[in-house]
Amino acid sequence: MIQDIWRLLLPILVFIGFVIAGYALRIFLNVYLTGLAKKTKTKVDEIIIDAVKTPIVVIFLLAGVNFALGLADFVPAQVTQYLPTVFSVVIILIATLAIGRAIKGILIYYGLTRPNLKSLVPLLSKISKFLIYFIALVLILRSLGIDVTALVAGLGIAGIAIAFALQETLSQFFSGLYIMTDRPVRIGDYIELESGQKGYVVDVGWRSTRIRELPNNIIIIPNTKLAGARITNFYLPDKETACLVQVGVSYNSDLEKVERVTIEVGREAIKRVEGEMPGFDPFIRYHTFSDFSINFTVILRVKEYVDKFLLTHEFIKALHKRYKKEGIVIPFPIRTVYMKREH
Repeated sequence: MIQDIWRLLLPILVFIGFVIAGYALRIFLNVYLTGLAKKTKTKVDEIIIDAVKTPIVVIFLLAGVNFALGLADFVPAQVTQYLPTVFSVVIILIATLAIGRAIKGILIYYGLTRPNLKSLVPLLSKISKFLIYFIALVLILRSLGIDVTALVAGLGIAGIAIAFALQETLSQFFSGLYIMTDRPVRIGDYIELESGQKGYVVDVGWRSTRIRELPNNIIIIPNTKLAGARITNFYLPDKETACLVQVGVSYNSDLEKVERVTIEVGREAIKRVEGEMPGFDPFIRYHTFSDFSINFTVILRVKEYVDKFLLTHEFIKALHKRYKKEGIVIPFPIRTVYMKREH
């Protein structure tokens, strides 16, 4: 009698044990691991935990059913012999859905945190979904005892043929991925191309990158060309940059006075246009004895590249006015010619 009761109770106890273990693991994920994940800088770990915590309970529930029915004497042998196969197929399906949900959440997260990846999120979601479902199909067929070698080989050959047919498109796509991951340029950056064209990066797509010039024209560059080109990014390592102005004064000038007056004007111009620039003071460097003047470079600073146009404008106006007041001459281009008189 006791043995009969035990044979009935054992499957039930095994099932209950698996259910308790599943819920205990879920509580552990919710309380402990989620708390640790919130302390990290990224939300990727939170997305993964959120995607797997419910499937884990379902997997433990199914595992409990599988083991309980395997221990139950009243279940026909024709049923129990198929239980491992059914259990494997269901586990693969649940794991596939959980992984797909996690990858989709991660892609959406990176699309929100990195705007230049946003346009690729739908495409990458479809590619990842196809790969996950294909792998799940292969695993299910293998668990059912079906040989999948021919299927995998056929799909491999078809993939190679498609890759050759779409070689140019794939080249553009992977170049776009390189630009988005390595980030030599980012949306909003002001850059200069090898051709000398300059503008703001407004979009990095999977085939091309769009740059808006200051006159509001759009330059469309294939990603392969942009990935292999030399680019000047005026926003790296940061937006602040030097503003260089070339000036020349006459040979009769007092160079000490010229330096002092020029720096004063530069300091006032920066403050008027850019506001306070802590840690920077304008300076000049003499560099050339030219035909009619002594030339030097005035080094100013702006908060971003396009501000140099306004600062240069205001600085030249103020410098011209101040030089006139101080008696400093900016000479016209002149040339002295000595005529040799023959007797």
